[in-house]
Amino acid sequence: MAEDGVTPGEVRPGDGTVEINEGRETTTVDVANTGDRPVQVGSHFHFFEANAALEFDRRAAFGKRLNVPAGTAKRFEPGDRTTVELVEIGGKRRAVGMNDLVDGTVTEGEDEAVARARETGFGDTGGDES
Repeated sequence: MAEDGVTPGEVRPGDGTVEINEGRETTTVDVANTGDRPVQVGSHFHFFEANAALEFDRRAAFGKRLNVPAGTAKRFEPGDRTTVELVEIGGKRRAVGMNDLVDGTVTEGEDEAVARARETGFGDTGGDES
C-alpha cells in the first residue's frame, strides 16, 4: 500500500451506475438455431457474420453486435428461438476476419455482404432480395 492509502492497481468505482452503449443505435432481431449444435456468439462479434445455422434478418444485423457487457456471450441451443438486442459497432466501425462476409468497414457494402451471405448459405429471414 502506498503512503496515500491507495493500493497499486486498485479500482475505485464512482457512485451511480454505468449504462453500456449509451446513445448508440440498437435493434432487435429474432434468432433461430436451425443447426444440430449449440452456437455461442461473443459480445464484440459482428452479429451479421454469426454462424450460418443461425437464422435471422441479416440486413438488420449489419454493422451491429450483441448489446451485452464486454467479454460475455450469448448461447443459442439447437432448435431454440429467441430475440436479441443488437447495438451498432463503435470505434472505426470495422469487421475483419470472422466469416469473411465483410472484411472491412461496416459503413458501406451492405447489399454486397447480404448477397454473399445468402449465396454461401447463411440463414436469413430478411424479406428483400437486394
